Amino acid sequence: MNLGNRINFVGSTGSGKTSTGRRLASILGFPFVEMDALFWGPNWTQSPDDVLRARVADAVQGDRWVIDGNYSRVQSIIWDRVDTVVWMDYPFRTVLWQLFWRTLRRVISREELWAGTGNTERWGNAFASKDSLFLWLLNTYRRTRRRYARADASPENSHINFVQLTSRSETRKWLSDLEREARQSLAAAQAGHGQR
Repeated sequence: MNLGNRINFVGSTGSGKTSTGRRLASILGFPFVEMDALFWGPNWTQSPDDVLRARVADAVQGDRWVIDGNYSRVQSIIWDRVDTVVWMDYPFRTVLWQLFWRTLRRVISREELWAGTGNTERWGNAFASKDSLFLWLLNTYRRTRRRYARADASPENSHINFVQLTSRSETRKWLSDLEREARQSLAAAQAGHGQR
């Protein structure tokens, strides 16, 4: 399976974009860019659009990368160069469950989400505020699915290979197959190098 060298993970909040993207980057030996780390500053301050656009343009100028994120204001910067878009299109109940456990783990551990920001998940913000990711998920899940279904079908994006993953088991198998292919390629390269 040829994904190319520039890959963008997209999907609803809580769908596993970051964890799956990070895993794929590790398998391929590519740098991984977490879009939220480019967007969020200390004390949950948001980067202005011009700053975010500059950061993303810098992050995707290389020849090989995996980036996650749905930020529409920078999508054109990424998609002008991207080879493959991986759409994490899980059922709502799966995404909600993943988001719940991820949020609970972060609240309990009080882990800093992005180095140097001091940003952590808190009970009140996570579960009982107008900025809750659960409300965000409820309000955007269907819209996000429609957005990427349209993008996949659009002739404007014919240069992009879309991979739609619809379940956790499908994603595990996909990653496992890619890991096996990467190991086989490495073994073949080493064998060829040893015969010289």
